[in-house]
Amino acid sequence: MRNILDGIANPVRQSHSDTIKLSENVILNIKNLVTAFDTEAGTVRAVDDVSFEVKKGQTLGIVGESGCGKSVTSLSIMRLLPKPAGRIESGQILFHDMDIAKIDADKMHTIRGNRISMIFQEPMTALNPVHKIGKQIREVYQLHYSKMGGKDIREKSVEMLRKVGIPDPEKRIGEYPHQISGGMRQRIMIAMALVCKPEVLIADEPTTALDVTIQAQILELMKALQRETGMTIIFITHDLGVIAELCDEVVVMYAGKVAETAPVIELFKHPKHPYTKGLLSSIPRLENQRKVKLNVIKGMVPSLCELPQGCRFQNRCPQVQKICSVQPHKKSVGENHFASCHFSESFRF
Repeated sequence: MRNILDGIANPVRQSHSDTIKLSENVILNIKNLVTAFDTEAGTVRAVDDVSFEVKKGQTLGIVGESGCGKSVTSLSIMRLLPKPAGRIESGQILFHDMDIAKIDADKMHTIRGNRISMIFQEPMTALNPVHKIGKQIREVYQLHYSKMGGKDIREKSVEMLRKVGIPDPEKRIGEYPHQISGGMRQRIMIAMALVCKPEVLIADEPTTALDVTIQAQILELMKALQRETGMTIIFITHDLGVIAELCDEVVVMYAGKVAETAPVIELFKHPKHPYTKGLLSSIPRLENQRKVKLNVIKGMVPSLCELPQGCRFQNRCPQVQKICSVQPHKKSVGENHFASCHFSESFRF
């Protein structure tokens, strides 16, 4: 497993001059991150000048439509970009006193899974279908706790499965992924991610393809584990209902850029970017009359190979103006509230 992970890590080394101290309440600081991919159509920047902070012990939500750069941002933090096509082109990923965008593969190996862990989007494909659950959890312990004996590993594996609410864990470790439900597979992924008690947990749409009852159980489990361990969570989703339920602060992404960042209550009460307003207006509400059509954001997210000049939302914005051909800069629109729009106060969907 180590060879596989190291093979796709970004082999960039860090100098001593790159060490930076973050403020006490910030555990992760993404600064001007640019992640590029070489394609047949040329170089595309799936993440383009993205910046945000993640505070200790809190949950940061990253929301946006498919293709907005959410998962690529998380893979950049984990240094798991597909090679040789993907690379971190510029920017910083500051974790404690180091820039993990520039450290070498061996150093990143001590951080990945140990201090920063990740739950991947689809548990059926993330788990190996030809290995039993127990063996896959055992590999995590063997990788990070090389001196632990087989009996202790088995006991710890059963304990972790029980901790995430798996019934009859002694039996489950002897089963294959296809023998258990989607909700249980996701709980197993959470257990594997928490083996090393990470400081930061990245959850990439962990409730996708689960029914609403199981979704609620998974979200409640994550909140309970966060209260118990004090870990920081980065939660990636396209579901604003999940954002409202789980997150403290929100980053709204669109076409590889950050459109808006704000505390969750502020974002829902006072959205400023027209894209955020469009997303919120698309949510069905109990007070709406029956058989009333939902608002929609017309059009589609533009191809990264054919981005419009200036604001990337202009081809879908209902009140686009000439100045939108110039790329807007992030500006403060409230306390800890930022938006990248020339007219962030005036637009209404």
